[in-house]
Amino acid sequence: MTSTAADPNAGGPGAQGRSPFRSLHVHNFRLYASANLVSLTGTWMQRIGQDWLVLQLSGDSGVALGLITALQFGPTLLLSMYGGVLADRYDKRRVLAVTQALMGLLAAGLGVLVVTGAVALWHVFVLAGALGSVTAIDAPVRQAFVSEMVGGDLLANAVGLNSTIFNGARLIGPALAGLLIGASGGDTAPAFLVNAASFAFTIGALALMRSSELRRSEPVARARGQLRAGLAYTWSRPDLRLAMVLAFVIGTFGFNFQVTIALMAREVFDLGAEAFGLLSTTFAVGSLTGAFLSTRRNARPRQRFLVTSAVVFGLLTVACGLTTGFVPFAVLLVPTGAAALVFSVANNSFVQLGADPQMRGRVMALYFMCFMGGTPLGAPVIGWVSEHLGAPWGLILGGAVVVVAAALAGLWLSRGRRVRLEAHVVPPRLLLHVGRVRGEQVGGEQVAGR
Repeated sequence: MTSTAADPNAGGPGAQGRSPFRSLHVHNFRLYASANLVSLTGTWMQRIGQDWLVLQLSGDSGVALGLITALQFGPTLLLSMYGGVLADRYDKRRVLAVTQALMGLLAAGLGVLVVTGAVALWHVFVLAGALGSVTAIDAPVRQAFVSEMVGGDLLANAVGLNSTIFNGARLIGPALAGLLIGASGGDTAPAFLVNAASFAFTIGALALMRSSELRRSEPVARARGQLRAGLAYTWSRPDLRLAMVLAFVIGTFGFNFQVTIALMAREVFDLGAEAFGLLSTTFAVGSLTGAFLSTRRNARPRQRFLVTSAVVFGLLTVACGLTTGFVPFAVLLVPTGAAALVFSVANNSFVQLGADPQMRGRVMALYFMCFMGGTPLGAPVIGWVSEHLGAPWGLILGGAVVVVAAALAGLWLSRGRRVRLEAHVVPPRLLLHVGRVRGEQVGGEQVAGR
């Protein structure tokens, strides 16, 4: 999840034509990836359990569901940049060991509250905020740590594999959570306790890594103004600005499926936790497919690819909202999940492969602030819209905002250039051609004209 255009090996010829699993040949990354699959499965179990617990305690309130999501992701706005500074300044492996342990303790605390019957809605809110605070520190450190494990030539593949693992866990975790909650008569405690135990795998993997094989970047000395320096660096790069804007809009209005799927399951289809888990799993099937396809990428994506993939995702989200039957909705979630991850992995790779190593932690922190920090704004809005206008409208309006924003980004990208949009039926695809002057430098990217 990290590297840069300054790395001569990034996306180089040596990375071409290899297995999609080539990063797993690196011992440290193999340990990390294996443990991450277990830990993320537990994390997805907790997300399903937490959302279901909130619906139980609040009387199926869409606003409460949006608020819990906002509390979990809200700290990203305040703490991610600090996490990026820590990533650039300290030993990333040690920082991760601490954050993983804290997240395990928070999950265990929520499980104990549910088991004892003492849980109240405000407990869930407080613990979600605490978990979000730790995650805001953990995320940019984890992103920056991947390049230390695999190096520049394997970075794009490692980003795709990490997303594949994340969505493999999303495929397994919700289904397991739904089965556990259903088998326990609606008790969500098992989901939280399993997640608490899963963090031990990541901590163990970090402890077993070979320090001599890590490609540590030179630590940044403690100094004043490091946050401002990261912001100024990102603002000076038009290519990074475009990626950040797309991340913010799509993260705010498009990536709210934990809210919309839960409400569709209960309100539109009048089904229980098992159906909620099944719908989340079908979305994960598509996400896993999109992430796996992204492992084939060896070079930095083009900006026009980011725009096109965002438009496709927005259109599919609108289509989900217009679907009335349970089975058609579940089927349509598959390509929607795939489109979401194709964009997400491409945008992530675009930012990481364009960032200077000494700025990597802070740039990735800002990226996560944009991508996840908008959730506290978007989730309650989407929850309110879903509650007052109906769950389908949360999907329709969210997808429409994404389409409009991506179209505006395409217009900005095409200023003074020829643009041609091609739609293909077989195979289904949307291609955006932006004609440029040969040899023009665009956002740090040398491109050939048409």
